[in-house]
Amino acid sequence: MRLLLFTGKGGVGKTTLAAATGTTLAEHGRRTLVVSTDPAHSLADSFGTELGREPTGVGPRLSAVQLDPRGLVDTAWQELRGQLRGALTGAGVDALDAEELTVLPGVDELLALSEVQRLAETGYWHVIVVDCGPTAETLRLLALPEAISGYLRRLYGWSRAPRTARGPGDAVSSIRRLGEHLESLRDLLTDRDTTTVRLVLTPERMVVAETRRTLTALALRGIRVDGLVANRLMPAPGFWRGGAANWLRKRRDEQDAVLAEMRDAGLTALRSVEHCAAEPVGTAALTEIARELYDGGDPLVGYSPGEAELLQISDGDDGGYRLRVALPLSTDPAIELARVDDDLAITVDGNRRLIALPELLRSCEVTGAEFDSEGLVVSLAQPGSVH
Repeated sequence: MRLLLFTGKGGVGKTTLAAATGTTLAEHGRRTLVVSTDPAHSLADSFGTELGREPTGVGPRLSAVQLDPRGLVDTAWQELRGQLRGALTGAGVDALDAEELTVLPGVDELLALSEVQRLAETGYWHVIVVDCGPTAETLRLLALPEAISGYLRRLYGWSRAPRTARGPGDAVSSIRRLGEHLESLRDLLTDRDTTTVRLVLTPERMVVAETRRTLTALALRGIRVDGLVANRLMPAPGFWRGGAANWLRKRRDEQDAVLAEMRDAGLTALRSVEHCAAEPVGTAALTEIARELYDGGDPLVGYSPGEAELLQISDGDDGGYRLRVALPLSTDPAIELARVDDDLAITVDGNRRLIALPELLRSCEVTGAEFDSEGLVVSLAQPGSVH
């Protein structure tokens, strides 16, 4: 089973490209489900048909569904909320307060992700294509499982390892069930053979800047990006006629310059789609989009930029070590480093991630950091060896 997540800045056309990708995957013989977790649903508009809370057939081997956050809150959330309420009351929080605290910001996104996992675990679908919300909402969605399980570890001593969390028996059971559920979501997102993200952008410098920040944020979370799609290019010069030709030529030249800058910066896993004269609605129009996007090929074949291992250790100066964190960085990133127990807290352009240090480095102190075209290089040394 493959899970493809499409996201990008609002208005770049990610829903259309997700629907087009699902359409061509089904045409290649795979049972495919296209799921919308975007609160501003437009997937039904792309397919030109009504969609409900359960998968609806929209073509041979192709189904689609628009997840209903409110419906999920009324059903699936009850079990998760019960687990969290049990954990809170076991920690001494008043029952009424515990009930109020379980109405969490972001619960809609967490439940949507849980529902995607449930659909994946049915084993029926070969590929699930997810039309996510805009970039900021997607990053929050993908960060939730790790963030909440991290709180459980610190507040209650919960661990995936077979040891007992702190608290009464019922609370321990609730903590463990909730923690295991969140860890399973995290595993699904970071399984690099199963889950990949495709970032959709329009060839404009402001949009590209946000895309680069998103690449960094996803790399920090260990989530694999397997391609970029530049959408809505001006048509090729052969179509230009009349007084608008000069404007079209200038606009296309600007777009081509942005794409060239992206490739020069190493963002080579880039495909492009020209702007359509008419809004693409229905599977026939989506098939045409997919033919241009994938050149008639299989969307799952040969579509990866190739990525370095996230952490690499080498010997540094004066007997210390150098830890390379492979991250795609913007031209002038704002980077902060801190130690949190055995973790290294890395914050890049406001996106924070705790990275577990390899055992070799846990007794070391951070002595410096720098960045280059391949990512961040952190210098570490044993205590007392720094002069």
